[in-house]
Amino acid sequence: MASSRKARLYGGMDAEERRAERRLKLIDAAIEVYGEVGYRAATVKAICEAAELTERYFYESFANSEALLIAAYNHVVDHLHEEMAAAAASGGDDAELRLRAALTLYFTRLKEHPKPARVFLLEITGISPAVDAVTLDASRAFSDILVPPARDPKRSDKGTTATLLSTGMVGAVISIARRWVSKHYPQPLEEVAAIAASFCRVALAEADRRRDLHSV
Repeated sequence: MASSRKARLYGGMDAEERRAERRLKLIDAAIEVYGEVGYRAATVKAICEAAELTERYFYESFANSEALLIAAYNHVVDHLHEEMAAAAASGGDDAELRLRAALTLYFTRLKEHPKPARVFLLEITGISPAVDAVTLDASRAFSDILVPPARDPKRSDKGTTATLLSTGMVGAVISIARRWVSKHYPQPLEEVAAIAASFCRVALAEADRRRDLHSV
């Protein structure tokens, strides 16, 4: 059994670990290539060359280019949301501090990493219904970072007005970010974060007002 295990190892990794490493290389290369030329102009060949892998390894991990785009998007978003959640947590129970910390982190990372920002905001739009569904899920996660569901348990109901307000809030933030990134960051980061926060406050105030009316 030990000799069989040894035969499967190469460079300290087994076959599954090597496959995962190749997949991550392709994702990193895709983010780089999409950031340079855009998703629609990117080719499988160019991405494989950037990853220093042959094309057969592309199809080992991805059915097509759209599947790689989704994987690249999720890779960027998951890391960004993880950092945003940590920033929000630093604000404790203070909703205003949580909001400002999360949004400041968000816009900071977009400016620090323009290529992933392009994938996250610009290259993901108008591709297909499957891609749209992935971005919708990400928007829900974004909303939960800015306003934890515990703030309003009813918000878990997808049909509530509060959910519509939170969707609009996130949409406003993303629209501001998309414009800022596409124009190559013309306004100071602090100003952009403050403007985004002001939209969030309006949505949150309206959600609170409606909840108070219904509780009377």
